[in-house]
Amino acid sequence: MMKIPLSAAAGALLRALIGRAGVERNRILLIDAHSIDWQSLTFAGERHHFSLCVTGSDSAEVVGRMCDGLEDAEFSIPRLLVADVAVVGTPKRASDGATELMIEALTISDD
Repeated sequence: MMKIPLSAAAGALLRALIGRAGVERNRILLIDAHSIDWQSLTFAGERHHFSLCVTGSDSAEVVGRMCDGLEDAEFSIPRLLVADVAVVGTPKRASDGATELMIEALTISDD
């Protein structure tokens, strides 16, 4: 199995998102991830794009727990502020019961 490289910010955000789902980590598969540096005049951070697959017959409920109220969620990640996070498009249910979704986010370093 090939590991997808993640920055420290991306890894922390992914762990926080998985924590919102309330299931074991092995139920949420990281299909793809990209992060790029981002900066404004006063802030520096990263833009993240995650493609995830939630397995199991209850995957729609798991995705619901992860994503309901996501845009307004408060994250407690040391040295990071999640400035923006959202589900992109509509999660898609596969014939095997799994649900695939995409999440984009902006994290800002508080250093």
